[in-house]
Amino acid sequence: MSHANYQALTYLKESPSQTAGPYVHIGCVPTFAGIEGLYPDPGQEMITGDAQGTRIRIEGQVFDGTGTPIRDAMLEIWQADAAGLHNSPSETRGEADPHFTGWGRQPTDGETGTFRFDTVKPGAVPWPDGRMQAPHISVWIVARGINLGLHTRIYFEDEAEANAADPLLARIEHRNRVPTLIAGKIDGGYRFDIHLQGDRETVFFDI
Repeated sequence: MSHANYQALTYLKESPSQTAGPYVHIGCVPTFAGIEGLYPDPGQEMITGDAQGTRIRIEGQVFDGTGTPIRDAMLEIWQADAAGLHNSPSETRGEADPHFTGWGRQPTDGETGTFRFDTVKPGAVPWPDGRMQAPHISVWIVARGINLGLHTRIYFEDEAEANAADPLLARIEHRNRVPTLIAGKIDGGYRFDIHLQGDRETVFFDI
């Protein structure tokens, strides 16, 4: 039988999406799932030494459409260091802080639904056209009932001038929703709550 008419596929098909289940925690944050002694939860410590910049705490909760805190969500954050440099091979503007990973992963607390990241205040980073983006932190959220992870950003209320000039914030059509991306100042850091649905739904980005 001739195979001349068959075309070899050179790509992999996309896997079907499904909601995040218990295996997300077992594989990503095993101590949350009660599994001890295997390896430290990846992303638990972002500051690995004498990192530059202002150390801050980001804390908050993830709420469902009824206003109930979700106690089994998982969040990952990705950010620049205090100088605005990312710990990435694609960074071309300089060497990022070697004592700061720029990436973190945390589950929400199983009792209160609270999450917390101990990190540093990020510096401004350039937009592709050369304009500067306000200091921000990128966030990815997965939880039960979410088929695809949700992407959003954390901006800071004490960066009002930079926020007003931020190219991404300027593209949000419904200006009354911009505050859903702004973390409020608290003692020692910032408070940022994420609302998955409802009147206070957080702005999520299609990336």
